[in-house]
Amino acid sequence: MKIGDIYEVFDTVTDKNTAESLGSGALPVFGTPYLAALMENAAFLNMQRELPEGKSSVGIMLNITHVSPTPVGMRVRATAEITAISENGKIVDFSVKGYDEAGLIGEGTHQRAVITVDRFMNKCQSKLTKEDKS
Repeated sequence: MKIGDIYEVFDTVTDKNTAESLGSGALPVFGTPYLAALMENAAFLNMQRELPEGKSSVGIMLNITHVSPTPVGMRVRATAEITAISENGKIVDFSVKGYDEAGLIGEGTHQRAVITVDRFMNKCQSKLTKEDKS
């Protein structure tokens, strides 16, 4: 993993990934939550290909703009370029961009943290055994 590494993923807008179907809006256009997920997926796959077995990454920050609508039937893609890696290698920053066949539809920044899968899942599952203190 190094600064400048780029990964891209593709999808096609269908009725299932519109703002209308998710309820994040009322229109049958590519939904912002799906754009965010596509960008995160590109960053995740960018990192995952370099991580050893038992390690993965989780998103810890996402800041994007969605600047142009995309109709059902159009192909979309997202890119994630590594822009910084923390000194200890555990935090990775990305520049993320989304495109449809007509051009840029969104962009922003994303940050992911390297985790040990077993430890992370144990911590997560331990929430089920703790009494609700609220």
